[in-house]
Amino acid sequence: MSEPPTVQLGPYQLGPGRPLVLIAGPCVIESAEHSLMLAERIAGIARRLELGYVFKASYDKANRSSLDSFRGPGLEAGLEILARVRQEVGVPVLSDVHEPAQAEPAGRVLDCLQVPAFLCRQTDLLLACGRAGRCVNIKKGQFLAPEKIRFAVEKVRSTGNPNVIVTDRGTFFGYERLVTDLTALAVMRQFAPVVFDATHSVQYPGGGAVTGGARQYIPLLSRAAVAAGIDALFLEVHDDPPRARSDAATAWPLDQLEPLLTSCLRIRAAL
Repeated sequence: MSEPPTVQLGPYQLGPGRPLVLIAGPCVIESAEHSLMLAERIAGIARRLELGYVFKASYDKANRSSLDSFRGPGLEAGLEILARVRQEVGVPVLSDVHEPAQAEPAGRVLDCLQVPAFLCRQTDLLLACGRAGRCVNIKKGQFLAPEKIRFAVEKVRSTGNPNVIVTDRGTFFGYERLVTDLTALAVMRQFAPVVFDATHSVQYPGGGAVTGGARQYIPLLSRAAVAAGIDALFLEVHDDPPRARSDAATAWPLDQLEPLLTSCLRIRAAL
């Protein structure tokens, strides 16, 4: 299989022969203070482990199961918070973009614009994100065969933007849970550097108004994905997961992050 080109995400290069990068943060921005605290704490862990780090949080969770679920502060206020994280903590920032009109203002702040899994075939959104000039992370839809992510990558690259990465977060729904296909990581890596989203991959998406999940399997999948040769690991992290305002069942506890990353880096070093 062919190897992907090297991609620039903020100060980091992702691709063959490059160090593993961590993308981590809360599912949704809960407040400026909370985001800054988590970014500082996770950045400190990443520095100790000599691991590149990108802060992730959504300014608007537009795809919540229930109308009553918390969505976040919205585009304008959320980007202001992410700009503070970028400036005050000194780390690159990533967030979801749901509509083409959001891409240009988001691109003025974000180092990486993320296309949500359910929207990975939306041509206008992919083109708008590509034209923003920042790295674009396309999350592969649970309904999409890994071979087909090539077309989404080509849409972004058609804008002249070469910095595209792709993320796997589990495939199909079966009996109200997602299934991780490790071979998909190798298939997708033919087209772009690959990220594995360990926390969304353990969700049980069909379980009612609030998405459930099996947090205990996050380390297993993380280690397996690192062994499979991913370029970045994506984890939603929270200091108090049961009280997280989104994805409480699958956010990884902050106080358990360093041991998990240490085990993953040992596997990476052995490859």
